[in-house]
Amino acid sequence: MAAVVLSAYTDAWQAAFARVRAELLLAFAPQLVKVEHIGSTAVRGLVAKPVLNVLLGAKHLSEIESRIQILAALGYAYVSKYERELPMRRYFVKSASGELRVHLHAVVHRSPLWQQHLLFRDALRADAGLASQYVELTLRLAAAFANDKAAYTDAKAPFIRSVLAGVGADDKEDRGQVYGGDVARPS
Repeated sequence: MAAVVLSAYTDAWQAAFARVRAELLLAFAPQLVKVEHIGSTAVRGLVAKPVLNVLLGAKHLSEIESRIQILAALGYAYVSKYERELPMRRYFVKSASGELRVHLHAVVHRSPLWQQHLLFRDALRADAGLASQYVELTLRLAAAFANDKAAYTDAKAPFIRSVLAGVGADDKEDRGQVYGGDVARPS
């Protein structure tokens, strides 16, 4: 089992995201895509695993699938094993090479999955008290599940679902799929 290692927030995460964003926009050109920084590294003041979570939105999944080879040439490994649980997402991992590991979540722009990721991130950015609660939970869970990343991630799911319910995420079924059980692990 992999250990849960957390780091304090650093502005270097934003700079790393800017480089990844530029790389992805170029890889998808001339098609227009949206690229957003999500996850704990996207919220000032949070602690996070050394993973840069990136959300890429395209008009259709086929646009993402047509770029699998281009992304592979850039070091992004396509991971299809989670598609049974999340058929609306294409997932890629880029190993750390001097920077953070990158988890790329490629979805249809403005889909429920796209919106839920941004709603959660934006809720934490907008509410310092909520962000503080999330830090406390994250630290407590990292200690409790120090050698089990999957259990650590699963244990965060109720908090995430609660935040999404509080900001009016409209699809309970999708919210459960995205942030419950095994599905949350790669994030």
